[in-house]
Amino acid sequence: MRPIITVHNLGKKYFLGRRERVPPTLREAVKNSVHRNLTLLSRRNGNGHPSVWALKDVSFEIAPGEVVGIIGSNGAGKSTLLRILARITRPTAGHADLFGRAGSLLGVGTGFHPDLTGRENIYLNGAILGMSRIEIARKFDEIIAFAGIEDFLDTPAKRYSSGMYLRLGFAIAAHLEPEILLLDEVLTMADAAFQKKCLQKIKHANREGTTVLFVSHNLSSVQELCGRVLHIHSGKLYEDGNPEIVINNYLNEVTTMIPGEADPRTTPACQESA
Repeated sequence: MRPIITVHNLGKKYFLGRRERVPPTLREAVKNSVHRNLTLLSRRNGNGHPSVWALKDVSFEIAPGEVVGIIGSNGAGKSTLLRILARITRPTAGHADLFGRAGSLLGVGTGFHPDLTGRENIYLNGAILGMSRIEIARKFDEIIAFAGIEDFLDTPAKRYSSGMYLRLGFAIAAHLEPEILLLDEVLTMADAAFQKKCLQKIKHANREGTTVLFVSHNLSSVQELCGRVLHIHSGKLYEDGNPEIVINNYLNEVTTMIPGEADPRTTPACQESA
């Protein structure tokens, strides 16, 4: 069976610092001074600019219909991986190919235009996914019922609370018939009742054939939902396999690793915020 997602030698490097376009404030002047010192130091070490590798040499394949969990500590590179898969961020090295229509929820408010109403944002997101207006209208009532924002449907999204953003964002991502669903640690902000509702919807979408990649620190949810787990550590794919085994190994390593001690199975890699 042809994979629906292929990732080959994927890498993402971020360069530190930014160009100065306006006269700096005192605080910015101090930061720029520190940055210049770092730049000089890095050049003495043979590098042109300070940089960090958020991901390096990551390769894997996902088969159609799989539900795959992605776990790891903060800064491991999980969010960068999903942003590349969602075509929000370009990789520095390697490539990631998706052979299907992808819906994603990578953060509260992601994909929303703040000046458009909830109704307009539903149609906008559907259009981005390549759906016709008729297709979106067919799913419209289900989306609103799931999100529970009937009273705020014609209110600009910039007036929504974070909980309203989350409910509507998840409802749109899960109901507009994506072949691939990318979720990045979004359910931790939801209340218990909505978390349960979301987990049931993910299971239903998977039964309908949707492939799901699910980043979460909630390991019980990962084990409940997923048939496979990827452990990302310091920008590298550390382990890939059975959820129970990978999660147990992850927990054992978290509890036994000495703070500041390098991991023996990975080469040093700089981290990014996940």
